[in-house]
Amino acid sequence: MGRTNQSVTEFVLLGLSGYPELEAIYFVLVLCMYLVILLGNGLIIIVSVFNSHLHTPMYFFLSNLSFLDVCYTSSSIPLFLSSFLTSKKTISFPGCGVQMFLSFAMGATECVLLSMMAFDRYVAICNPLRYPIIMSKASYVPMAAGSWIAGGVNSVLQTSLAMRLPFCGDNVINHFTCEILAVLKLACADISVNVISMIVANMIFLVVPVLFIFISYVFILSTILRIPSAEGRRKAFSTCSAHLTVVIVFYGTILFMYAQPKAKDSSGADKEQVADKIISLFYGVVTPMLNRLIYSLRNKDVKAAVKNMLCQKLSSEGL
Repeated sequence: MGRTNQSVTEFVLLGLSGYPELEAIYFVLVLCMYLVILLGNGLIIIVSVFNSHLHTPMYFFLSNLSFLDVCYTSSSIPLFLSSFLTSKKTISFPGCGVQMFLSFAMGATECVLLSMMAFDRYVAICNPLRYPIIMSKASYVPMAAGSWIAGGVNSVLQTSLAMRLPFCGDNVINHFTCEILAVLKLACADISVNVISMIVANMIFLVVPVLFIFISYVFILSTILRIPSAEGRRKAFSTCSAHLTVVIVFYGTILFMYAQPKAKDSSGADKEQVADKIISLFYGVVTPMLNRLIYSLRNKDVKAAVKNMLCQKLSSEGL
């Protein structure tokens, strides 16, 4: 199925096919989380655009992250949900390429954006008097644009290297989506170039941003601890606590995904595969949902802007 002249034209996504009792539960959970993602990110984008008090570098980066999360989740979740409602669990070869491209682009862009946000917090806390000059619109707009361009270039490279490989054997992907490692396992050719390019990309888009964020927060915490008053320290830390929480959730999930030990026996391997899928689901759905909840619930400016927008809407309807 899905082959012409020994060449794969579509892939079969297994998902949770071996566990039908879990499919209904996961359908409801993922659908609810996806709606929260759309609603939460949509609200943040709207208030960041229309509320003049939020026309700052931090909220510009935050609205970029919100748009990114909508794109990332929308590239896979609708297909994932539709697979529960229909018997079709396949994705075309070009569709798989598009899904991989969006996944790579959004993931790399988010890593760079989080490091840009760490720099923004560093300047705001460590150099507050120079903040308006350093983080002017002429600076933060190119920073965000550069993040998107870097993520896009990396994605074009990784996706083109993967899609040029011959797939002439099995076309069953043991995953919810066209996850790059699961796809590469199906290639009937040497993938050493792909592996090397992914290692280099991980160093650039994972390790370097993590080091940048870590160094930024070392300076931030050092500056906060030198503030004489407890109230001053609390206010300073509150300005970066939401970003720090998102960074821990984002990178903590990635670390857990790739650092967990591999099972040796077959039964353990089956359980491990299910666990890997669930962790991947957490990374792809729960993390974007938590990001917006964290920024919405822990940020007074966002809550005030949403409340003000709703009050204006209700008052206009009342008139």
